[in-house]
Amino acid sequence: MSGNVSGTSGAVGAGVAGEGGVPADGTGVDLGQVRRLWHLLEPLHAVLYYAPEAFEEAAALGYGTEERWPSYFPYRAAPLGAVGRRRVASAFYGFSPRMVDEHIDSAWRTASPEQVLAARERAVDRAYRVILGDRVDSPELAEAAALSRRAAEAADTAGRQLAAANAELPWPKAPHLQLWHAATILREHRGDGHLAALLVEGLDPAESLVSFAAIGAASVERFESRGWSPREWAAARDRLAARGLVDGGGIATEAGRELRRRVEDHTDRLAAAPWQSLGPDAVSRLADLLGEFWVAVLGSGLLPSETTLGIGKV
Repeated sequence: MSGNVSGTSGAVGAGVAGEGGVPADGTGVDLGQVRRLWHLLEPLHAVLYYAPEAFEEAAALGYGTEERWPSYFPYRAAPLGAVGRRRVASAFYGFSPRMVDEHIDSAWRTASPEQVLAARERAVDRAYRVILGDRVDSPELAEAAALSRRAAEAADTAGRQLAAANAELPWPKAPHLQLWHAATILREHRGDGHLAALLVEGLDPAESLVSFAAIGAASVERFESRGWSPREWAAARDRLAARGLVDGGGIATEAGRELRRRVEDHTDRLAAAPWQSLGPDAVSRLADLLGEFWVAVLGSGLLPSETTLGIGKV
């Protein structure tokens, strides 16, 4: 997973079935609901990487704003502390190490992680107030924040470095900031599990993107934003072709599509526990509550319509 999010998802309203909608461990919270909650929460998290207020806060710290990457890397990595490029490349996975080097090498010389964390909280506060307006103080948002926080606090972060780093941060007091913080913990919890699913299937960082593009999750051009050279992309495609996962044109074979289905289903299973802790009624209630905030974020026009996460396509 990356910091991107799709601006459309016809699957959100219906819920996307994972494992045929089989309940997760008998709790009644099926894996379709697990994926649906990701679809609903991801845009609420991703505001940080696109909102004008976030760029203004980043610029005040000294980061470039000609594109989003100079602020994306420190904003997302700051909970880990002043870590180096190897740690960030490991945690972010799908990005080219060269791209990580470019942005992390100078990130903590520009501002400390503590300064970045304070700036991102200010950015989300400001952006949410613009996007949500009076709904920032609504009882519906407070209820959604409380339910999301319950799920986030139930998330087991063992072996999940980004989820654990965010979970260690103090909870903000304002409900809208609690909602964002919960969404962040939960999306990173899911993302960390997704990396485990990719590793189980033997997909290295470049192959993970090539195989995802091969099933039409997004265009190859969109995946180029992760910094891999044409030569590296072609080499990864050749490795997948040797395994029978893509054809000569880079399109997924039946085996390649089945592998990606396993990755997504495994990701859903690994992401299920926080939602199991809430139970089916609370999960359904949260999904209903999040709908209007999801619509407001998408209606802001801040988020791109095509991203590398495959929301609405997986």
